[in-house]
Amino acid sequence: MVDAITLEVMRNALQSIAEEMGVTLIRTALSPNIKDRKDCSTAIYTRDGRLVAQAEHIPLHLGLMQSVVKEVLKAYPVQNLAPGDALIINDPYISGSHLPDICIFMPVFYQGELIAVMANLAHHVDVGGRTPGSTPTNAASIFEEGLRIPPVKILKKGLFDQELMKVLSHNVRTGFEFNGDIRAQIAANSVGAKRLLELVQKYGLQKILIYMEELINYSERSLREEIKKLEEGTWQFTDYLEGDGITSNRITIKAAVTVREDNIKVDFTGSDLQTRGPVNSTRAVTLACVYFAVKAVLNPEIPSNEGISLPLEVITPPGTIVNPEFPSPVSGANINTAQRIADVILGCFAQFLAHKVTAASAGTMGLFTIGGIDPRTKEFYSYVETYGGGQGANVMGDGMDGVHTNMTNTLNTPSEVIEISYPLQVVSYSLRPDTEGPGRHRGGMGLCRAVKVMGHTAQVTLSSERGDLRPWGMNGGLPGGNSQNILIDSKGKEERKQPKLTTEVEEGTVIIYNTPGGGGYGSPLKRDPQEVAGDVSKALVSIQRARDLYGVVIDPETYEVDQRQTEALRKSEMEI
Repeated sequence: MVDAITLEVMRNALQSIAEEMGVTLIRTALSPNIKDRKDCSTAIYTRDGRLVAQAEHIPLHLGLMQSVVKEVLKAYPVQNLAPGDALIINDPYISGSHLPDICIFMPVFYQGELIAVMANLAHHVDVGGRTPGSTPTNAASIFEEGLRIPPVKILKKGLFDQELMKVLSHNVRTGFEFNGDIRAQIAANSVGAKRLLELVQKYGLQKILIYMEELINYSERSLREEIKKLEEGTWQFTDYLEGDGITSNRITIKAAVTVREDNIKVDFTGSDLQTRGPVNSTRAVTLACVYFAVKAVLNPEIPSNEGISLPLEVITPPGTIVNPEFPSPVSGANINTAQRIADVILGCFAQFLAHKVTAASAGTMGLFTIGGIDPRTKEFYSYVETYGGGQGANVMGDGMDGVHTNMTNTLNTPSEVIEISYPLQVVSYSLRPDTEGPGRHRGGMGLCRAVKVMGHTAQVTLSSERGDLRPWGMNGGLPGGNSQNILIDSKGKEERKQPKLTTEVEEGTVIIYNTPGGGGYGSPLKRDPQEVAGDVSKALVSIQRARDLYGVVIDPETYEVDQRQTEALRKSEMEI
């Protein structure tokens, strides 16, 4: 018999195991992208591959990992698995993610019976391909993006497959980090398996299996109850990507959200066909965006597991930008397309749940990659980072400044770590003034980081969005600021580049990466003048912008609001 108290105990016990796996992975990894930025996720699955508990790491991975475990178990049914085995995979057309995201799975046995699967996913800084970082913005097929690993055993009955690891390491630029990060992933799963077996010893196998099922049922019931509260109907929204990295032609992403009884259907019919360039989103990535948006809007507290997917029907026409066919390139989808898919779904919800939805956030994960041969060590290096931007505002308040939003949840790499680890100098790192979306509640500010290449020629990849199509506001709020990619050569010549760029730069080049701000909520003329003055005093909003967009007149010496002039200016603006 299932009771609520034990269910909550089991929920937290399994969640804590997933979290401990994540801590183990982060603390034992070698690359800054995992140990500093925490670009990874860990989870526990039932023995038939259904998600039970996932650490609170990356929202994008919620859907990805749900899909891949089931596919791996098809390739390796239980009779082909043994205690001490671990499998590795990164093929996007099986795992769903892009090639740098490598998944490791470990079956857990108790008295000879398969009882669960431990899994993690980590973004490696290089998996081969035509550019360092393995995310070329101009790739025309997946074969240009790096090494594809099908489901194979990396650990066999507890023995590490040195031969396989040698093959994999010889096909990446940063073999030492690659090797260390793979071993960290295996260690994380081993810790998870040990903790789960301890839980079985404490409560008994049947109770653990019953409550795993009930946790999934609980999430499904909870989400269906939330859906029942909604108005029935269909709402549509369309947004665009600014090119695929090969052309600058706009790419349409369209969604229709239909609510009926205790189900939601999300239909992407009308979205453009798959592209030549690498912005194609696998179905698993698209599903992850749907799960995130629905959970975030309806009830963020529902446990993240298989149950979330059960009340949802998702239509992704084959051969389109949201469900491409092999061998279309996909490396940029996690970075940009996933964010736009999330925007489109949230845009649908905003039409009937505006009080629960934010204005558009930055709309890109802002990939910045630099690679080459480190003149200090004569070894290859690969600096990989995604950058935060402005969060969209909502009915409750302002958006946050310079944070990762929606499908991503990584940290930034500290400037000191960059300069110690790579032949790079961080010239500046700051918030970008005047990039907020003005509104009664303003959007968050974008970021700016300027990095100088020291002592060598390097390959640079910049992948962003919202260079022209700025993040939209809501309920009278204005759009957030746009992104900018700028190169300054060693002679001081400055050149603005397109949002998606893969190129070679000379020693002394400074790359300036400016991320978008978030959209505003409500009319900026209704924003509290004192809040505008506070932003001006912090050098986040200029005095001229305060006057022109917020109708607030501020003394340039004292930063105090001129109440009489402000009232007169706002009155005249509202009459126009």
